Amino acid sequence: MSRKYTEAEAIASVDRLTIVQLRSFVEAEVITPTQTDTGPVFRQVDLARIELLCELSEDFDLHLDALGIVISLIDQLHGVRGSLRAVLDAVEREPENVRLRIQKAIREKAAIVDQ
Repeated sequence: MSRKYTEAEAIASVDRLTIVQLRSFVEAEVITPTQTDTGPVFRQVDLARIELLCELSEDFDLHLDALGIVISLIDQLHGVRGSLRAVLDAVEREPENVRLRIQKAIREKAAIVDQ
């Protein structure tokens, strides 16, 4: 079971994070904590996301609406990477002649796109 962090623990774990920022991230729905009887709790993955949000908002001066767009694009990219990994794993299990045909088709398609 993964560890859960309270608001106070999340703030203590992420150097640049303030309670105001944390609550604004939650309100903007760029972070979705689990709600419990004692309040919101955050997973380790939430803390990594919060760290990224702090970095984007401070280092690149992104506001909440822009953060929402950027984090959505990052989420989509992670989804695509997972799908691509699954396709590559499936192709790897195919016989060599099938892999070579797929490789050739990809190269031909890439050549058309590059034109």
